[in-house]
Formats: sequence, structure tokens, C-alpha cells
Amino acid sequence: PKRAPAADPPPGTPAPRALGRMAAGQNNEETAVPSGSAPRYRGLFPVVPTTFDDSGALDLASQRRCVDFMIDAGSEGLAILANFSEQFLLADDEREVLTRTVLEHVAGRVPVIVTTTHASTKVCAERSRRAQAAGAAMVMVMPPYHGATFRVPEEKIVEFYARLSDAIGIPIMIQDAPASGTVLSAPLLARMAREIEHVAYFKIETAGAANKLRELIRLGGEAIEGRWDLDAYREGRREEAIERYTRWLPLINIENRQCGFLAAKALMKEGGIIACGAPRHPWPALHPEARRMLLEAARRLDVMALRWGR
Repeated sequence: PKRAPAADPPPGTPAPRALGRMAAGQNNEETAVPSGSAPRYRGLFPVVPTTFDDSGALDLASQRRCVDFMIDAGSEGLAILANFSEQFLLADDEREVLTRTVLEHVAGRVPVIVTTTHASTKVCAERSRRAQAAGAAMVMVMPPYHGATFRVPEEKIVEFYARLSDAIGIPIMIQDAPASGTVLSAPLLARMAREIEHVAYFKIETAGAANKLRELIRLGGEAIEGRWDLDAYREGRREEAIERYTRWLPLINIENRQCGFLAAKALMKEGGIIACGAPRHPWPALHPEARRMLLEAARRLDVMALRWGR
């Protein structure tokens, strides 16, 4: 049986409400699937972009302003060092600098999820322990993999997360991302939620996420913390939730289909929040036409990012 759950967040840590990009999938229709146990964390946890200067060096002053903006904009929590943070372009020492810088600057205003993914159980556990010691509320971890072809058997995946759980005392969010090339079935995820102490949250990014979440919640029951629906939807204001989603959908579509992780940087640069919106080489810069369309859609919505830093 699963051991006792991890301790509650430190006193003064706000309880967030809805999860956005960090959500364990999205669900836009009524469902009879049970919602799992009450989550310690729920809410809008956007991924924090990593800010560079024109030379490609870390820009920590912009990083701090970025964090302040995201909290002022209503984020109930933040996630750092994710794929949308360009974590794959960072050196190990830079990860430590960013973790320390963000957690010290947030200073408990909101909980912070730190991505600590690594193919090595030992390295991942060490990263996760350092993140916890620095004040992380949760770690997010993909299954062990390397490149396009290096994978481990299912039982080794279970061992990986079990040993990680033994190494820390905060929740683990399993990131089920296509980038890992690893199939994590709903029965496997539910098994780990039931058997591994700190495994309680899931970020499902694969195709058919809604159906996978329904099955995961059905199989995992109270071992699954969530779901993390938007406030209006969770509180029964279905039409309001649909209206809000419909209003923002054009901007979401441009981000997803044309800009990717550079969308947030482009908006923050335009609004004076960060000094440079460029990715780190060799990632290509945002196409000028995609940027034009993004800003046009954002201005139509009067997004906060375009006026917060002015």
C-alpha cells in the first residue's frame, strides 16, 4: 500500500486554483469520472521562460521582472526549467543559478515547481534534493530517456520514480511528454500513484489526453490529486468558462501552432518586461510574420504583458 502522503506545504504558502499550461490535461465537457483526492496544489502554474541577453548569457534582472509579472498577473504558482523554459539549452550550473534566483526572488509568494528531469536516477534525485532544499514545492520529472532511441523497461521506470520519492519529501509530478518517447499507460501511472509515496500529480501531454486522464483517475482513485479544472468550470459556471476559453482561443492557437515557447518572450519583450526575446542559439528566432500575428491578437485582447512593464 502507498505510504503516508508528504507533509503539507510550508505555512504561508498560498493554495492555488487552476492550472493552465501546467494542467494535467484539459477537459471541456461534463464527466462522471471521480475527481480524485483534494489536491495540495491547484491553480494556474504557467511555465516561466528563461531570459537571455543578446549574447545568449542568462539575464537575471529580466528573469526577476518576468517572475514578478507572472505573479502580478494572477498566477497561483510557477514552473521553472521546463521544456518551454528551454531547459535543454541550459548547462547544469545555469540550472542551479536559475533555481536559486527564482526561488529566492519568489520568496514564498507562490509555490514553485522545479523540473529536475534526468536519465540517471542518481542525478535526478540529487537535483530534486537541491530543489527541495532551495524551497521548491514540487518537482516535475519525465521518465528516464536519452535521445530518440535510449529507453528503459517499465519496471525500471517504476524503480526510478520510487527511488526519487525515497530521496525527497515533496510531491512528484510525472510529466508524460512526447519528447521522452516513452509510453506511460494509464494503468502504469495509476500503479505508481498508488504505490509510490510522493507520486500524486500528472502532466499529460500526449494525444488523447482527456480520455487518458479519465482512465487514470478511474484507476488511481484517491491516489490522484486533482483534477485541476479552471475556476469557473469547477464551480459550475460552464457558459462563462466556455466564453473565456473561446475569447482567448485565437491567441492560444497562434502560440501553439506558430510561436511555441517564444510567444511568451515576444509578448514580454514588447511590453518592456524583459530586455531580449531571443532564444539561445542554435534555436531559430521567431519568424517576423508569426510575431506580427501574435502581437496583433494580443493587442486585440489587451493582454497584461503588453502594458505591465510600461
